[in-house]
Amino acid sequence: MTKTTERPIRIAVSGAGGKMGREVVKLALSDPGFELAAAIDHSRSGIDAGLLAGAEESGIAVTQDLELALVEARPDVLVDFTVPEAVMTNARTAIKLGVRPVIGTTGLSQDNLDELDKLSREKGLGIVVAPNFSIGAILMMKFAAEAAKYMPYVEIVEYHGGQKLDAPSGTSIQTAEMIAENRREFRQGHPNEKEVIEGSRGGLYDGFRIHSVRLPGIFAQQEVLFGGDGQTLKIRHDSYDRAGYMPGVAVAVRRVLDETGLVYGIERFLTT
Repeated sequence: MTKTTERPIRIAVSGAGGKMGREVVKLALSDPGFELAAAIDHSRSGIDAGLLAGAEESGIAVTQDLELALVEARPDVLVDFTVPEAVMTNARTAIKLGVRPVIGTTGLSQDNLDELDKLSREKGLGIVVAPNFSIGAILMMKFAAEAAKYMPYVEIVEYHGGQKLDAPSGTSIQTAEMIAENRREFRQGHPNEKEVIEGSRGGLYDGFRIHSVRLPGIFAQQEVLFGGDGQTLKIRHDSYDRAGYMPGVAVAVRRVLDETGLVYGIERFLTT
C-alpha cells in the first residue's frame, strides 16, 4: 500500500481519550483520505469515539484491548499519543501485527528508538517518531540549525504547562540536536561562573543550555536565542491549540506507508 492508494488510510488511535488523541480522532473522521478504524483508551471503554472527541457519532466504540482492536479492525496505521511507559508495548504489538506506528509520545530513549527501528525493518514496515508535529515548530528548528552555523552562542528556553511530565521537552532536545550538528562544541559562559542556586543555568547540552519553564496557563512555546557581538537573534514558535499539530500528523500518516524502518521527526517529509 502506498500514499497513492484510492481507498482511505485506516487509522487506529491509541490514547483516544486524551487531549491529543481526541484531535487525532477528529482528524480521522474529517479527512476524506482517512478512516477511523479503532480507538483505544484504558479509561473510556464503550464510549463512541466520535462523541468522546466532540465530533459526530462514529460507530466506533472505544476499547481497552489494543491487540484485539488491531486484529479485528486491521488498520494501516496506529497513531499513539500515550505515555512512554505504554508506547513501547503498543508499538511492539502494532509492528508484530503489521501496523505502522506514528508516535507523538516524547521521552523515548535512544535504545527505544534503536529497538523500534530494528523491529520495523525486520517486518518491512515504516514507523515515525516525532517530538513535534507542528509545521511551524519544524520550521523553527530548521531556522535555528541554520543560524547556528553563523552564531554559535545559543540558549533554548521552552515553556509548557505545569502538568507536563518530562523536562526538557522533546522539541527542545531535537532542536539542540539539530543545532549541535552545525555548531562546534564548546562551553559557553564565564569559565568561572558559579550557580548560587543549583540548576539556575539550566540543563547543559553540548556546551549550551536548555531552560524549561512549567507554569499553568501556558500551552507550548519555545525560543532559541543567539548572541553575538552587539546583536541578538531570537527564533520563537508559539502553539495555542492542539489542532495545530494535526496537519503534521496527517503528513506522517500518509508518508509512513512508503517508509521502511524508523523516521525520527517529520522534517524530511516537508522537503521531499
